[in-house]
Amino acid sequence: MRYEKGHRDASRERILQAASERFRADGIAASGLARVMKDAGLTNGAFYPHFESKAELVRESLVAALDAQADQMRQILAADGLEGLIAAYLSPRHRDNPQDGCATSALAAEIAREPQETRSAYTERVAAFAELVAAYLPPHTTDREAAATALLATCIGTLQIARAVDGTEMSDRILAAGQEAARTLLRTSASSAT
Repeated sequence: MRYEKGHRDASRERILQAASERFRADGIAASGLARVMKDAGLTNGAFYPHFESKAELVRESLVAALDAQADQMRQILAADGLEGLIAAYLSPRHRDNPQDGCATSALAAEIAREPQETRSAYTERVAAFAELVAAYLPPHTTDREAAATALLATCIGTLQIARAVDGTEMSDRILAAGQEAARTLLRTSASSAT
């Protein structure tokens, strides 16, 4: 059976999207290839023409998710600055929808166990996130990389804990405390810059 031009690329994109969402929702280890392929609306046999292994799928879906996240970050930063990014990242909506959210907050512990090639691709993107955030810090911030890294770590850790606790009330308090901590880092960066 012959397929239209672009069918292979479209199938590959469906697999990447399904894997990205499934991994962020359920974790890498808990997500089998059969479930990913079902989510993509494809048979298991359609996997191997596109990817050699689950490890390759993890790497490529992680890269795609992080690149999409960088685009979202750029849009938020351009419109609302770092305050807007903090508010969006540490929101109940982001907390409640891991399948559509930050791959780091959903998968950091598992990424640490992935092959070197995946961790290297991940490291490049985290460094790019830090550069992006650093560009929006107060102009005379002394150590922009350290301030950006601290801000990212605060937001990511807050979201992970807010997702892990049992109960919305406590989770909401954690999100609020994380937002305040992130804003304090911004104020500290601004005051150290003067």
